[in-house]
Amino acid sequence: MHLLVVEDDEKAARFLRQGLEEEGHAVDVAVDGEEGFRLASSVTYDVIILDIMLPGRDGFEVTAALRASGRATPILAVTARDTSADVVRGLDAGADDYITKPFDFDELVARVRALGRRTGPATAQSGLRVGDLELDRVRRIARRGERTIELAPREFRLLEHLALHAGQVQTRAGLLEMVWDITFDPGTNVVDAHVSNLRKKLEEGGAPRIVHTVRGSGYVLRVDDS
Repeated sequence: MHLLVVEDDEKAARFLRQGLEEEGHAVDVAVDGEEGFRLASSVTYDVIILDIMLPGRDGFEVTAALRASGRATPILAVTARDTSADVVRGLDAGADDYITKPFDFDELVARVRALGRRTGPATAQSGLRVGDLELDRVRRIARRGERTIELAPREFRLLEHLALHAGQVQTRAGLLEMVWDITFDPGTNVVDAHVSNLRKKLEEGGAPRIVHTVRGSGYVLRVDDS
């Protein structure tokens, strides 16, 4: 795989580059957030390994900027911050996974491989349709009928997951794990808030509800005959 490592600690960057190259990967290194953003915006990488504590533009900002520009490259956030709030902030910005310092190199390699595999099967079914809802998974575009719906990266990922499991109830815990990669309870209503925003966009102009609440369970995407 072609990897980008964004790390301002020269010793750590050299260690990562050498270890990952020995694993057979091609590795580019950026020493700050600005350079990391520039490379990630102009070169197609399989995975980005992004330190959060960077001078100038930090990892949170780089991640958010990449997602806002439409870049969907998997991001593994590397951070010394392991509190729930910081992890949630990084994942909400668009990171796909995180690992805390100090970390075991073999674990990092395993996470990189998992993220790299994640991008392959996703293109097998590039288009999804449920009722009048259409998703273009390659260009990350959502439509209802003739109307294009502007979605943030996390909103698209949430809608994509619901569409892939149309008719099946998705629990809040399951959505946190599959959409946000959170395997603990962050003590927030992040799922409910995102579903609320998603509904407003999907139902604009009086379009019928397609994301339904299943009381006590979670949410389901379905088309009601009525």
